[in-house]
Amino acid sequence: MDLFEKIRRKAGPLGQYQWMAHGYYMFPELEGALGPRMIFRGRERLVWSLNNYLGLANHPEVRRADAEAAAAFGMAYPMGARMMSGQTHYHEQLEHELAVFVNKKAAYLLNYGYQGMVSIIEALVDRNDVIVYDSDAHACIIDGMRLHFGKRFVYPHNDIASLEKQLQHATRITGTTKGAILVITEGVYGMAGDLGRLKDIVALKEKYPFRLLVDDAHGFGTMGATGAGTGEHFGVQDQVDVYFATFAKAMAGIGAFVASDKEIIMHLMYNMRSQIYAKALPLPMVLGAMKRLELLRTQPQLRDNLWHIARLLQSGLRAKGFNLGRTESPVTPVLLYGSLPLATQITYDLRENFNIFCSIVIYPVVPKGIIMLRIIPTAVHTPDDVDYTLHAFSELKRKIDSGAYPDELKVQVSEA
Repeated sequence: MDLFEKIRRKAGPLGQYQWMAHGYYMFPELEGALGPRMIFRGRERLVWSLNNYLGLANHPEVRRADAEAAAAFGMAYPMGARMMSGQTHYHEQLEHELAVFVNKKAAYLLNYGYQGMVSIIEALVDRNDVIVYDSDAHACIIDGMRLHFGKRFVYPHNDIASLEKQLQHATRITGTTKGAILVITEGVYGMAGDLGRLKDIVALKEKYPFRLLVDDAHGFGTMGATGAGTGEHFGVQDQVDVYFATFAKAMAGIGAFVASDKEIIMHLMYNMRSQIYAKALPLPMVLGAMKRLELLRTQPQLRDNLWHIARLLQSGLRAKGFNLGRTESPVTPVLLYGSLPLATQITYDLRENFNIFCSIVIYPVVPKGIIMLRIIPTAVHTPDDVDYTLHAFSELKRKIDSGAYPDELKVQVSEA
């Protein structure tokens, strides 16, 4: 069979909906300044779909730092991979500041979070090692493990008893292979919003010889007394052996970093193929990240307001009978039960009749029969935004309960 013909016949679990979803339900275009109010199809909407937790995306000091760095250096500098010709003292300065902030000895900048995590896993383990990971692990973790030639075992989400059984199995295997064990979890799970059970996981170190890698993409900047992440929140950051976070969430930028002991970071610098064979992070992004980190450290009111809005929103939704699952973070998943046609009807109603834009999540990201409206509160939303959204969701629930939505796909959504 011709490759392209095969692709045309089998578009994939999400691609099969492109004929009715592209440009509206998937790949929508939001325009204007990043914030709670943006333009979608010619009209202003109240936006709850940006991981702009601290509101830094359009912060005047951030915008100024980005513009000044771009004007001074352009987007090309430095040229080449850092190992060859792309190293600067600014990259090293940001790494030092990040390491100090998350209480680690050293840190290493990464061009992107996704490719960074994939490459971290590949560089840390070899065929003699065993990986044990949470079943709800992010796609970047799954893809990283696909590069691992050794054994890997999964435990049901946050099931510590099952994790211990897998550690027993892994310990027996590595006793034969002379390898090591890497446990991978997340700090904040970005879809459900619950936290990895870091305190319970690190307690198992007393019984089993493993190292812990934590993906804290949604925890960095939002969790902990200073915003240093979920390890700080639980008081176990010193037991997190390899700490990973991205700039794409609370830092509202591009890039990521990994932090650990100095010799481990040096090992990653010399073995992470995604960085060795890729151009260094452009200097405007590095200098912009410095400004973002400065604000994260020095303006705790941003994080305080994020949590104030998140608590108002979540308590209000729960009071109106909505199921928010097990969230313990600002991530606010509204879980509904129904078909794909209902999902499209609800999303269309919110966007067109209430001017509310939030992300819709369907199978295979969530189980069949589940519709998730994923709401992300930020520090720049207001209590009035929350009140309006609660009113809209009350109407939404009334319509769902009364069967007002037709059982048909809402398709062929025309431009405004």
